[in-house]
Amino acid sequence: MKLSTKVVQILSPEELRRTLTRLASQIAEKTRDLSELSLIGIYTRGVPLAQLLARQIEILEGVPVAVGAIDITFYRDDLDQIGLRTPVKTHIPFDLTGKTVIIVDDVIFKGRTIRAALNAVNEYGRPEAVRLAVLVDRGHRELPIHPDFIGKQLPTTKEEVVKVYLQEVDGRDAVELIGD
Repeated sequence: MKLSTKVVQILSPEELRRTLTRLASQIAEKTRDLSELSLIGIYTRGVPLAQLLARQIEILEGVPVAVGAIDITFYRDDLDQIGLRTPVKTHIPFDLTGKTVIIVDDVIFKGRTIRAALNAVNEYGRPEAVRLAVLVDRGHRELPIHPDFIGKQLPTTKEEVVKVYLQEVDGRDAVELIGD
C-alpha cells in the first residue's frame, strides 16, 4: 500500500515574484553592457522565466533585453532515460556572437539539460560569455556545471521532485517540493 505523496510549497506567487526581481537585479548588476545581453530560455518553463526576467530588467534599468527560446531535444544524451519528446521550434532571431548570453531554466538538477543547452547555443554564434540563471538549484550534479544566478537553493533527495508552476504555462505561480 502506497502512502500519499507529500507536497510542500517552497515559493508562493509573491515569493516567486520577489525572487525573479532579485534575479533580474543581480543580472543587471553583474552585466557590464546590458545592450549586449541576451536571455535564452530553455523550453518549457525557462522561456517564460527569461521573458519575465527581461521585462524586469527593462523596468529596473530602462534597457530592453533580447530574449530567445531554445529546444535542446536533439542535444540531450539521456533521451533513452527520459523518453521521446516532440521538439519545439528554437527561436533565436539574433546572432549571439559577441553577446553576453544567459541561459535560463527553472530547475537545475544533474546538469545534463544545461550541457545540452550549451551545445545548442553554439549553433547560433559565438557568445563573448555564457552564464546560467536558474530559479531553483536542487543539487545532485553529475556534471561540473554551476549556475551564476540562483533564485532558491533547495537541498533535496534524489527521489524528490521540484515542480515549478508559471502562470504563462500552468495558470498559476508556485514552486513545490513533491516527495514521500
